[in-house]
Amino acid sequence: MHTKTIAELVRGLHNRDFSSEELTRHFLRRIEQLDERYNSFISLTAEQALAQARQADQRLADSNETSLLCGIPLAQKDIFCTQGVRTSCGSKMLDNFIPPYNATVIQRLNDAGCVSLGKTNMDEFAMGSSNETSYYGPVRNPWDRECVPGGSSGGSAAAVSACLAPGATGTDTGGSIRQPASHCGVTGLKPTYGRVSRYGMIAFASSLDQGGPMTRTAEDAALLMNVMAGFDEKDSTSIDHAVPDFTTNLNNDLKGLRIGLPVEYFGDGLDVGIQNAIEQAIKTFESLGATVCDVHLPHTNLAIPAYYVIAPAEASANLSRYDGVRYGYRCEDPQDLFDLYTRTRAEGFGDEVKRRILVGTYALSAGYYDAYYRQAQRIRRLIKNDFVAAFEQVDVIMGPTTPTPAFKLGEKSTDPVAMYLGDIYTIAVNLAGVPGLSIPAGLVDSKPVGLQIIGNYFDESRMLNIAHRFQQVTDWHKQTAPGIDS
Repeated sequence: MHTKTIAELVRGLHNRDFSSEELTRHFLRRIEQLDERYNSFISLTAEQALAQARQADQRLADSNETSLLCGIPLAQKDIFCTQGVRTSCGSKMLDNFIPPYNATVIQRLNDAGCVSLGKTNMDEFAMGSSNETSYYGPVRNPWDRECVPGGSSGGSAAAVSACLAPGATGTDTGGSIRQPASHCGVTGLKPTYGRVSRYGMIAFASSLDQGGPMTRTAEDAALLMNVMAGFDEKDSTSIDHAVPDFTTNLNNDLKGLRIGLPVEYFGDGLDVGIQNAIEQAIKTFESLGATVCDVHLPHTNLAIPAYYVIAPAEASANLSRYDGVRYGYRCEDPQDLFDLYTRTRAEGFGDEVKRRILVGTYALSAGYYDAYYRQAQRIRRLIKNDFVAAFEQVDVIMGPTTPTPAFKLGEKSTDPVAMYLGDIYTIAVNLAGVPGLSIPAGLVDSKPVGLQIIGNYFDESRMLNIAHRFQQVTDWHKQTAPGIDS
């Protein structure tokens, strides 16, 4: 059952081929038996999952049940607050934090009858591109356990890739859904900023963070988006925009689709094998009736420096709340308030989080705000304008998700700049607020390659249609990592 897609499991549940409890037990057994290989979960909520599964089975017995996802087991990134369940954000700082409420995403999935298997591992406070900054140790890539799965949603990507869960939630601040989706050979969607509620999603950089689904297929991502998306009055950044049925247009013809290839995405630094795989994928779209032309995103080279001013600045502000007073980690026997603050934060945060707090605080400090933060925001506007201009010429933009395949654990952990450059193709999407989708499109040295599809604002339905049609004529999304038993 673990190799089935969510859409196939939905049909099986509604046809009474198996129950939600049977399905949930199956995935719980796999996690208990196999996750020591991958370290993709921080917390396993077996008792709660089985209780939710039994409730789902009762709902499914009712002929009036309308939720397609009722009874489907999912994994939740440990950045989403979950009532009564530890929500650590991959950090020692929140190792003992048990939220008294659910994030809106979790609540919507619960209301739809989904079953939560547990909380997945992640880079600490979502800061990282390799899932090596987690307090709970690195996640290992199912395709090569000596390699990183990508980050920060590496636990969710690895869990789906290893068939420990049919789908998972993730968050994306600068590529943290798409990059691990690429490295682990799964489908990952970062929706338009504001499309999915951020309420109860522990903040890294508030103007960039966005939740989204991680699944085997585009069809499965559409099913999850039908539940996850929508306006939320609890979230001041949520946008009140009509939410379509994301599955309705999945089979639309691609004839006449205009695809733009950014010249800036196919230059120095791109692995030759990845470039070949992307070019072959583009030929597949041409065979489906699409037309292709070059487009320019001239400020692409400024995306990383702008991002690594804006994101740390917002992180510095957001993480100031972790002071040992209200909740979370507290140092032992503080001598005074200053000692409480300094030792709590020194002991509770890891190196990458401290690094970004320092950078962000510096960028926001008197005398440097105009020189760094304000300039970065101006560049952000230029990057957004690049996308606006490009979408006047084309319907979607395509290119590689990452410049290289998954790299070895520890290979870049001592070189933060080299790590940051791995997000060169994903960061601009967050700065502009447009949606981005990564789908499997090949293998290089037996490691997955991700094709990135970038759409115009609120155009997720078209992007999922494009990805689905590609997956109907290719089998990259069906391939599993070596050693994943069937």
